[in-house]
Amino acid sequence: MSGTGPEVFGSSGGRILPVGRTVTVEVPASSANLGPGFDALGVALGLYDRITVTVIESGLELAVTGEGEGDVPLDASHLVAKAVEAGLRAGGVGVPGVRIECVNAIPHSRGLGSSASAAVGGLVAADGLMGRVLRTEHLVQLSSEFEGHPDNAAASVLGGVVISWTERSEVDVRYRAVRMEVDPSVVATVLVPSETSSTAQTRGLLPETVPHSDAAFNASRAALMSVALASHPEFLLAATEDRLHQPYRAPALVGTTRWVGRLRERGLAATVSGAGPTVLVLGTAPLPADLRQEAESEGWRVLDLEIADGARVVTDA
Repeated sequence: MSGTGPEVFGSSGGRILPVGRTVTVEVPASSANLGPGFDALGVALGLYDRITVTVIESGLELAVTGEGEGDVPLDASHLVAKAVEAGLRAGGVGVPGVRIECVNAIPHSRGLGSSASAAVGGLVAADGLMGRVLRTEHLVQLSSEFEGHPDNAAASVLGGVVISWTERSEVDVRYRAVRMEVDPSVVATVLVPSETSSTAQTRGLLPETVPHSDAAFNASRAALMSVALASHPEFLLAATEDRLHQPYRAPALVGTTRWVGRLRERGLAATVSGAGPTVLVLGTAPLPADLRQEAESEGWRVLDLEIADGARVVTDA
């Protein structure tokens, strides 16, 4: 579980934190796109990874339990470790060494933002160690840089439903996001399969160009989504329609596509969660019992999740 880290973890030219300082954070899962909002809409979901970071005398120690245990690296290439170091560098702070303990509940490679949650969790932990010196906008920027887009990361930072966008110039790329309020009656259900999916692989199925009519279709549905989530959940079924990404990914997500169609036939606002293969359902009531039993009998894990707040420091000392 241990490895050799740098002499100073973080910024070698700034303040050095004392041995023994510790912080524990919880960071939520997320789902991106929500149907029509490709790379723009995201929602934080009440399924949490818990990360504890402690300043030690030297080196890097890592322990992972739960999701990803035995599969993820236990060295400086671990995403949480990289994010902790990035956060410390951003704050101009260093530590002689760190112990990182991850208790993971967010499934990996299932379209629930596990990578974004790891990046956000590491950054928020670093910020907690430093005494909360990073602005929220800074956390969105840094975590989105790990991902290359802000939808999942911004949802895990800000909580709730987020609308995100990217501003590019000749000198830099800025990731921006704003949280919108959601009708308190809206709840989420996810159907999580046992198989995994690669975001890079499914993104590679998308065409370089799409018909103007499809772009217009998605623009109208994404706009409707904002209204449906905020105050008119009766429009969620129409608001989750999509022509930009789900039809092209369908051949690689056979079971997911079948279940999205099955649920929508019953009037439920089902979409592919991120790049899949998890299915996301947004509505005002739990999944009907017969559909839940059918999905579980096929090996899907069905979870009813709240719309969550963003990552938070649970304890620090």
